Amino acid sequence: MLVDRYTVDDIKGALIPREDWHPFPTRDEREPWRRLDAETRRTLISGGEKYLGHEWTVFRATQFMEMARTGLRSLYGKFRATHRNALSALVMAECAEGQGRFIDDIIDGIWAVCEESWWGKPWHLVQQKVGVNLSNINDPHIDLFVAETASLLSWTCYLLETQINEWSTMIMPRVDHEMQERMLTPLLEREDYHWMGFSHLDKNLHRVNNWNPWIISNWITTILLMERDPERRAAGLHKTMRALDNFIDPYPKDGGCDEGPGYWGRAGASMFECLESYYGATDGKVNVYGEPLIKNIGTFITKVQIYENWFVNFADASPLVNPAPFLVYRYGKRIGDAELMSAGVYFSTKGKGWDGNDFSIARQLPTLFHGSEMSDVELTQPLPAYSWLSEIEVMTARDKRGSGEGFFVAAKGGHNQESHNHNDVGHYIVYVDGEPVIIDAGVEAYTGKTFSSERYTIWTMQSAYHSLPTINGVMQDPGIEFTAKDVSSEEDADKATIMLDISDAYPPEANLKTWQRSLTLFRGKEIRVVDQYELSEAADSIQLSLLTPCVADVSEGKIRLGKRELSEGRSAGEAYIHYDAGQMTVEVERRDLTDGKSLRYWGEYVSRILLTLSAPGSSGVVELRITRAG
Repeated sequence: MLVDRYTVDDIKGALIPREDWHPFPTRDEREPWRRLDAETRRTLISGGEKYLGHEWTVFRATQFMEMARTGLRSLYGKFRATHRNALSALVMAECAEGQGRFIDDIIDGIWAVCEESWWGKPWHLVQQKVGVNLSNINDPHIDLFVAETASLLSWTCYLLETQINEWSTMIMPRVDHEMQERMLTPLLEREDYHWMGFSHLDKNLHRVNNWNPWIISNWITTILLMERDPERRAAGLHKTMRALDNFIDPYPKDGGCDEGPGYWGRAGASMFECLESYYGATDGKVNVYGEPLIKNIGTFITKVQIYENWFVNFADASPLVNPAPFLVYRYGKRIGDAELMSAGVYFSTKGKGWDGNDFSIARQLPTLFHGSEMSDVELTQPLPAYSWLSEIEVMTARDKRGSGEGFFVAAKGGHNQESHNHNDVGHYIVYVDGEPVIIDAGVEAYTGKTFSSERYTIWTMQSAYHSLPTINGVMQDPGIEFTAKDVSSEEDADKATIMLDISDAYPPEANLKTWQRSLTLFRGKEIRVVDQYELSEAADSIQLSLLTPCVADVSEGKIRLGKRELSEGRSAGEAYIHYDAGQMTVEVERRDLTDGKSLRYWGEYVSRILLTLSAPGSSGVVELRITRAG
């Protein structure tokens, strides 16, 4: 996508010199900061005031090693995030106020960050050559948060270089040294960081994930703002293109993010930030926005929106997402997509003007100085009636385009080696009137187990806690070979259907020859799920699982899913599941939730509905109907 179009010499000729590249006003350019509306300036200043006199705690080795010793992440992560948020808030407050009140604390923050042995998070040192341990300063590992920290320091120096030098002429050289040692030199010279993608032999089977564009977006910022050597600046920028190609080139041509919409914010959205930096730093000479793949990656986020902040949350993705509004708007503007622009304006009414990374100055600055553009665009939720992402094999469909009213259904094929994978081939979710009734539980807070060999001992990852069958106690297995086959989808004005065979998603001991699943939304009427199976020998037990946040009441042939208050003013929806009482029995298991993320999504508990076939035999047909009325 990039390096076949742009050589190093092209970049040298097009790249705006460092001293002339001026993407945003600095602290000394008071007029643009004064023109910010009064409420925004007050918010920025009060945000910094919270950190006046902040204690820049030194991280202890025992804190750093907490996860390796206990499996928990909270202690180090808590202190680290506070420091990054503090520095970001202080910088933005000083720029907004411009009176020098925050400078001493900013200097302490810069120095404290430079004094840290490593800028990343300890649990990412599993990729370090010496493994999970204290960081090896002689062999710098670069993770997401090394890159984020480099970007934070880069913007700090760009915005406040005059004030920093007035305080001491030794600080900028120290920052320059740390940037070269921790980021710029290793990334220019090495290609063995896994997220770069150069070591992947088959990029279609082993694609890099969101780490690639997320890190590269910060790497580009660090090069443009901090690299003083013009030759290294051009060479480094071209190398970022080589690495970003490893993300873009094998990306599904439908634009589908198999990590889910929550991760899109640091996958497709971070890729867009990379492209924006290339575009801006070369005065528009590096421009691939007309490519269909780039457009599809952007519009993915509208195809998986259910209603308001509810999104399709397959894999580790969150069901509640607020995409960075101005970033979504800018993406739509660049690719000429009015609906994506409108979606960005809509998201601006549902949360902050930037995303949840409070210390990401890179996302605050565009919103502050150009976000007013959104006031000229109509606020809408696109909410397409149907989308079919044929490469990641995800279908979404609703009763009525542009409306949360009625049914929404999403279903997936795919395989069980997707990024942030759950064993969920053939799984589906259902919402009614914009509220959840059949769900994907999502993922609990990450621990040491989440990305270890024990991942699939976690209940949220298992097929038995998705809307899938379990045969003789056998669930789906992880791996690229455990996949859907014969997958297709079609739609007309009255209905939308996905059809697939999920038998290959199970290991041999399931004895499955075929498991044909057909899921159809009959618009304005019902959802019908038909499973037709054949086994090599008769099964003793087949159970179908459904997970719901609703109150589940079972009667003969019918399960009522009743409304229930969840959290933060949200509610579960209401629907009815119709089943053949002569063919199966029903149990409802309550699963209490203690994890903070799950509590926020689903409240105090979810229920697993288990439909057990009375005489499964070696073949059969099972049908479930989901309706709005009993």
